[in-house]
Amino acid sequence: MDWTEIKVTVPVESVDEAGAIVSMTVPYGIYIEDYSDMEDAVLEIAHIDLIDEELLARDRSKGIVHVYISPEENSNEAVSFIKDRLNAENIEYEIDTVLCKNADWENNWKKYFKPMPVGERLLIQPIWKDKVEAGDRVVLHLEPGLAFGSGSHETTRLCLAAIEKHITPGCKMLDIGCGSGILSIASLLLGAEEATGVDIDKLAVKTARENADRNCIAESKYTLHHGNLTDKVSGKFDVIAANIVADAIIMLSKGVDEFMNDDSVYIVSGIIDMREDEVVSALTEYGFRITARHEEGGWLCFECMKA
Repeated sequence: MDWTEIKVTVPVESVDEAGAIVSMTVPYGIYIEDYSDMEDAVLEIAHIDLIDEELLARDRSKGIVHVYISPEENSNEAVSFIKDRLNAENIEYEIDTVLCKNADWENNWKKYFKPMPVGERLLIQPIWKDKVEAGDRVVLHLEPGLAFGSGSHETTRLCLAAIEKHITPGCKMLDIGCGSGILSIASLLLGAEEATGVDIDKLAVKTARENADRNCIAESKYTLHHGNLTDKVSGKFDVIAANIVADAIIMLSKGVDEFMNDDSVYIVSGIIDMREDEVVSALTEYGFRITARHEEGGWLCFECMKA
């Protein structure tokens, strides 16, 4: 399991603003390369004027913001967030991503992923942690692996809290871009009769199946597809959830209504706040009305029904 380094290069006069934007993607910090005042800084701190030739050759008109995305998070989502924010602020930028192979990091992220209550009825329990007292909450045992969806990100928590309001005994649930399977497995544990997950990532489908087995979900109740939504899924669903990114939601929403009953709910999450108007416009164009709006940490989740 490799961490992903995201390097964001910007004009040096924008480096602080870019650093503030990048820091929104992780809870554990960033570091910034800024050599614009290198000689003065070295003289002030070390009282010498000898600087390595390699450092002197650096482009001092640019600053570089570095951030590391842990294996259980989706680096593509972080990149999308950073691009959208930088574009909104009219900051010129270049973004590179690099996989960081470091055996010491392989399991270190797990110490930050702790049992957490979500919504009113659910408790996410990492499989490597000692069990905690759940009270009346339903426990979902989870190993997210490299698939997106651990419950720690705002988008997943918002989506889970919205889903639990609509799950009723006997209902059918569709999880678009299922990732670790957290949304669809939670739906089954909360009382759904059947759930279907679909993802273009083969590893995500494998991870979702393993998590279903950990939670004693019968294969007859949980169907998983590797591929595109319209190519693989058929039938009608009472609850449909898509915890992905704004562009994918806009693209997929055009055909989602064919999988809905008249009173079905369509829950979308993973929307950066600056894309709100664009997503709302697309949902309206495709025949949806928004019945509830939820927000946390700059991320949005909408509950929708057919207009």
